[in-house]
Amino acid sequence: MISPISRSRPTPSGEGWKLVRMEWLLLPGAASALAFFAFGNGWLSALANPWWAGFLFVWLFGAILNSAFAVVRHADCLAIKLGEPYGTLILTLSVIGMEVMMVSAVMLGGTPDPAMARDTMFAVIMIVLNALLGVALLVGGWRHHEQQYNLQGATSFLSMLVPLAASSLVLPYYTSADSTSTVFKFRATALIVTTVGLYGAFLAMQTLRHPDHFAEPLKRQLPETMAATKEHPQFAVRSLPFHVGLLIAYLLPVVLLSKKLAIVLDYGADRLGIPQALSGMVVAALILFPEGMASVRAAWDNRLQRAVNLIFGAALSTIALTVPAVLAISLATGRSVELGLSPVNQIMLAVTLIVCILTCTTGRTNVLNGLIHVVLFVAYFILLFEP
Repeated sequence: MISPISRSRPTPSGEGWKLVRMEWLLLPGAASALAFFAFGNGWLSALANPWWAGFLFVWLFGAILNSAFAVVRHADCLAIKLGEPYGTLILTLSVIGMEVMMVSAVMLGGTPDPAMARDTMFAVIMIVLNALLGVALLVGGWRHHEQQYNLQGATSFLSMLVPLAASSLVLPYYTSADSTSTVFKFRATALIVTTVGLYGAFLAMQTLRHPDHFAEPLKRQLPETMAATKEHPQFAVRSLPFHVGLLIAYLLPVVLLSKKLAIVLDYGADRLGIPQALSGMVVAALILFPEGMASVRAAWDNRLQRAVNLIFGAALSTIALTVPAVLAISLATGRSVELGLSPVNQIMLAVTLIVCILTCTTGRTNVLNGLIHVVLFVAYFILLFEP
């Protein structure tokens, strides 16, 4: 006779089957990576057929997006185990790490586009600081009227974003024309050291010295809000090695397939006559979509501090990680890289940063703040099609 307690106890085989059902999404990404590794050159040589090119784009887009969602899920599980601010930091570094690896893979293979890294970085900043922040503030303000977050954390992010954006995306436009090889190497090395050093100091401040600046304000931690941050029924949290290993396993297809997607996007841009910068925006949107949903969901649940950490952290990390990576590749391989934005995009960047600073002056937000950022993103998207 089997007792009720013994019947309800999960068996090893039951646990294994449950694990397979949860992680079956690893199969599409891995199978796609193997298929393109074996047959990709032949498939990509037939892009002249628009139907075939469209099919490959949908296939690659879906496989990468599927893996990106799984990366975010395991990063969220690590966030639950480690708590804040480590949680949002892990999620941000995972997502931006995918973007850096995609850009690096494109630079190291095929016919590199010198402006690919710049266009992708600028697209990430515009999507994060305007589209995602705007939508998060809109939905949060619509449901809760006014929302509050930790002002010290937001100003810390912005105080880092302004000098890094200016030195990485504005100054190169005015200094690259008269740069010899020796001058370029000196400036690139100085920018790598400065960027990495500043970001390292910021991470030390965020995780060691002042983690409370990036935590939910105490007076906003109402019982229902605190319960929502502690209960995560949608996640099956396991050990740290388990989630770290699977996070890396899901990242690999993203890196392997990103180069193939870039080839399809570049061919489509040339064939249809659309701007190359649009390819960078598509790549950025693909990588940021899962994290964007996480930030919007956090704002909807009145956890605006988590949304602020995710959004501003993504903008800061994309500059602090992508710029050193592409400059190091350029120095090691001799491939040219363009970082300076055009004057029009410099104005868009300046206006975006100024509006972010004005949005964060009080530590409270509403629907109007979100609407302004959404309008700025629409303006950026329209300017992509300017000659």
